[in-house]
Amino acid sequence: MTDPSKPAAGVTEQVLEARAVVGNDPTEGGARDAAGVKAPLPFRRRFVSAVRHHPWMYAFILPGLVFFVLFHYVPLLGNIIAFQDYSPYLGIQGSRFVGLRNFEALVRDPEVVNAITNTLIISFLQLAFAFPAPIALAIFLNSLLSERIKRWIQTVVYLPHFLSWVIVIALWQQVLGGAGSLAHGLSLLGLENVNLMSDPSFFKILVVLQVIWKDVGWGTIIFFAALSTISAELYESAAVDGAGSWRRIWHVTLPGLLPVTVMLLILQLGNVLTVGFEQLLLQQPAVGAGAAQVIDTFVYYRGIAGGDWGVSTAVGLVKGVVGTVLVLGANRLAKRLGTDGLF
Repeated sequence: MTDPSKPAAGVTEQVLEARAVVGNDPTEGGARDAAGVKAPLPFRRRFVSAVRHHPWMYAFILPGLVFFVLFHYVPLLGNIIAFQDYSPYLGIQGSRFVGLRNFEALVRDPEVVNAITNTLIISFLQLAFAFPAPIALAIFLNSLLSERIKRWIQTVVYLPHFLSWVIVIALWQQVLGGAGSLAHGLSLLGLENVNLMSDPSFFKILVVLQVIWKDVGWGTIIFFAALSTISAELYESAAVDGAGSWRRIWHVTLPGLLPVTVMLLILQLGNVLTVGFEQLLLQQPAVGAGAAQVIDTFVYYRGIAGGDWGVSTAVGLVKGVVGTVLVLGANRLAKRLGTDGLF
C-alpha cells in the first residue's frame, strides 16, 4: 500500500511540468514557455543582478561613463545652434530660429568648398601613406632577430608621439625652413635656398610626412599585439612548404593582421574629415588659407574668431553626420566581405 501522506510519482511529475510551463520552477531560476524554452529576464533585473555580483567592475566604469556623457553626449544638444542665428549674449533660448539657412550658406560659401577639398585631399593622403606605415614598421621590426636592436628602434620611433605639435613644427622648421639645415646646406653648394615649410604646393605632402614621423611608432603598438597572437607553427609550416620570407608575410602575417587592420580602418574613416587642427593651425600663416584651410580650422576662424556661430556649427554637424554614415557603411561592407567588422 502507498503512503497517503506522500504524493504519487505521477502527480509530482505533473506539478513540476506545470511549474516549468508557468515559469515557477525554482530549480531553473527563470520563466519557461510552453515549449520549455527559458525566457530571458528583463534588462533591469539582469543589470541589477550584474551590479550586485560585480560592484567594483561597474565602479571603475562609472568615471569614464560620466566623462563621456558630460563632455561628448550632452554637448550634442548644442547642435541646435546650427538652426539658429545664434548670439552668445542671447543664448540658445533667445536666439532666432532660421531653419536651414545656415546649411544653405555652406553651399554658396567658397571658403567651405576650399576647406572640404583640402580636408579630403589630406585625408586621402593619410589613408594611402600614413595608415599603412605602422603596419610596415611593425612587420619590419618583427622580422629582426636581435631583440636589443628591435627595442632600441622601438624606443626611438615612440618618442616623437609624446612631443606636442608646437615642438614638432619648430623642429621641422629648423630642418626644412628658410633658415634651416636644408637651406643652409644648399647655400653652401651654391644652390638657391629652399623653404619647404612655406611652399603651398608641397604643404599637403609635408603634413602627411609630419604625421608619419610623429605617430608611426605609436601606431605599431596595436599591430605588435596582433602579431603576437599569430601562431609560430603557421610560419614553420609555411617554411617547410618552401615559402620564402615575402610569401610568409603575404600568406601568414597579413591575414593575421587583417581583423585589427579592418577595425582601425573603419575608425579612421569615421575621422576622415578630421585631419589635425593644431598641426594645420600652426602652419596656416606660413602657407596661406588656400593650402591649409580645413574644416576644423574653418570652424575655428569662422565661429570662435569671427562670431558666425550658426554656420560653423552647421559645418561641424555635417562633419559628424558624414563620419557616422562612413563608419556604419564601412562596418556593413566589412561584414559582407567576410570580416568581423567593428560591431
